[in-house]
Amino acid sequence: MRTSPNIIITGTPGVGKTVHCEQLAQDTGLKHLSVNQIAKERDCFDEYDEERKSWVVDEDKLLDAIEDEVLQGGYLIDWHACDLFPKSWIDLVVVVRCPETSLLYDRLSSRGYHEEKLQENLDAEIFGVLLEEAREAYDEEIVVELNSEKDGDVDSNCARIAEWIENWKKSHAEDAE
Repeated sequence: MRTSPNIIITGTPGVGKTVHCEQLAQDTGLKHLSVNQIAKERDCFDEYDEERKSWVVDEDKLLDAIEDEVLQGGYLIDWHACDLFPKSWIDLVVVVRCPETSLLYDRLSSRGYHEEKLQENLDAEIFGVLLEEAREAYDEEIVVELNSEKDGDVDSNCARIAEWIENWKKSHAEDAE
């Protein structure tokens, strides 16, 4: 039985997933699992997408590569998709949003995103694609939407998630008794 929860922190590129994960890892002791980093380190790529100028992750290889670790619990899974992770692995799905698209545009531009990729990500954010995917893939009560636009949003979001983690640990410790 896991003693710490697994949490997916997902959202469109540029919304602040990694910043949230890094702060939460520091504040809570959970481990930050960057799917992009794992995919590179463990060769979980399928092919290179010339149009998008990015590697396509082989989801089966990825899941095989992280399964043993994630099943132990205590991970903050940082990626722009969530619906590939089995429901039994995940205790909370946090969809980080940035509805202020001009802010998101600036964040992605500063990363050097080409116009087509930039527009695709802005459209995904405007239409709430990742929130919809999360709601379709997981039980409604474990999917939370948090905004990351203003100064202080990351701190307040992380405090809220840290409180949820403490409550999860308490309730699961009681269940184990």
